[in-house]
Amino acid sequence: MFIRYNPNPDSKDVGDCVVRALAIATEHTWEYVYVGLSMLGYEMRDMPSANRVWGEYLRRNKFKKYIVPDKCPSCYTVLDFCYDHPRGTFVLATGSHVVAVVNGDYYDSWDSGNEVPVYYYSLEEY
Repeated sequence: MFIRYNPNPDSKDVGDCVVRALAIATEHTWEYVYVGLSMLGYEMRDMPSANRVWGEYLRRNKFKKYIVPDKCPSCYTVLDFCYDHPRGTFVLATGSHVVAVVNGDYYDSWDSGNEVPVYYYSLEEY
């Protein structure tokens, strides 16, 4: 389920989880996503890593936002989400991290499987 992957060209893994996750989910390069988020952040007058900026970036790339059901707010993990979603492309947001899930596997530079997602974006087929 966990696949160690870091698309950052310099293998850095602090402060760029949004860029890394979106690069994986959209199948774009880290650089392409970084520039796109920066331009969108400028357009929206907000930081590129702000939730509303990267959320808009995903919406413009055919993703739709969903809330994780509040059945067990502290026990439903990224790993649980992967078991429940064996097909599809998703971007999960926790309180402090963003991670990509593709076909039941989560891609990250560290094992974030125990993190608790609050909401997620799903790639929708139009």
